Amino acid sequence: MSEVRSMAGAAQSWLAGGIDYQNHPMAALLDEIDRSLQEPISGEIRTGIVVDKRSNEILVDIGFKSEGVVSGREYERIGESLETLAVGDSVPVFILREDRDGNVQLSISRALAEKDWERAEGLMQSQEIFECPVDSFNRGGVIVRLGQVRGFVPASQLTSAPVVNSEEDADARYAPLMGDLLKLKVIDIDRKRNRLILSERLAMRDWRRQQKDQLLETLREGLVMEGLISSIADFGAFVDLGGADGLIHLSELSWNRVTHPSEVVKVGEKVKVQILSVDADRRRIGLSLRRLIPQPWEIIDNTYQVGQIVQGRITKLVNFGAFARLVDTGIEGLIHISELAERRVAHPKEAVGEGDVYPLRIIRIESDKRRLGLSLKQALPEPEVDWQIAPSGEPSQAASPTVAA
Repeated sequence: MSEVRSMAGAAQSWLAGGIDYQNHPMAALLDEIDRSLQEPISGEIRTGIVVDKRSNEILVDIGFKSEGVVSGREYERIGESLETLAVGDSVPVFILREDRDGNVQLSISRALAEKDWERAEGLMQSQEIFECPVDSFNRGGVIVRLGQVRGFVPASQLTSAPVVNSEEDADARYAPLMGDLLKLKVIDIDRKRNRLILSERLAMRDWRRQQKDQLLETLREGLVMEGLISSIADFGAFVDLGGADGLIHLSELSWNRVTHPSEVVKVGEKVKVQILSVDADRRRIGLSLRRLIPQPWEIIDNTYQVGQIVQGRITKLVNFGAFARLVDTGIEGLIHISELAERRVAHPKEAVGEGDVYPLRIIRIESDKRRLGLSLKQALPEPEVDWQIAPSGEPSQAASPTVAA
């Protein structure tokens, strides 16, 4: 560019002779040079070349007759990225104005911000998912940086927000998110008001849908996978398989009767599951937890034996007895009403209560019929016998036993 300026100066000196050389080739050259040295316009963004770095400014060749000046204040706005610039590097610059000395004032941060706003507008139109780190936060949400542009993610659009229990915790609620990369989508933009509103909730919803589509293509029945319990409902538990959720129905949680999933799993727990079904059209994944656990009735003969004392929890009372679930394996057996107590019992509720745990004796195992007979009265300790010597003077000299109550 310096050579072009030298040629322009030579051509202007040649024409200054006062001679009309309108049709001379040098005149055409001067016109071409004048067109190439476009006068900068305020608000314009150009790509320049760093020609000199000083302690308080940077000189940038922007294709004009003189270099533009980037103020040292840009160091505060851009920081390290400006310090790494070297002579000869290309850099985008925003034309600010021409000062009284004829120097064109430039801003690199404004140029970068303009490009970032353009990127944000493009993301708004395409609804593309992108990632940004959390830069700061307030009570209403978190602030992220999209290059030089600050964007705001309201609390209502956050899915990463931790639960708080007090007013003091609310002030620092989002502190654990500092520096984290969030998946986001642009939902509102207003450059005049310097307003950029983002949503993690919408981004995660779409991202999970994409992940689920990809996962559905790779899943097959019988495959064993690891996941996290993401939520629990009355009818089963949902498992995050890495971007897509599958459902473990209540009946597939355990080989034993389960009234609620919380009896078996809890949210956040890591589990291994087997794929039961994949419905790509309805976008549903059926899972099983119990299929990876040995069926208790298949191993009962190797686990228990008649006469063994076990711990059992009463699960249900019926007219003819009480059902009890063994604590260690969950196998359910029946305590017949005649095996509840030594005394006569009209109804099981006279002897036991649902939810109570008792020591029980196994009195029958029928694995082929999946029946387990239990006894409470046979597991109770034998009554103590107190042998007392009859007092002298009484007719009988033999010891008379007294049964302790």
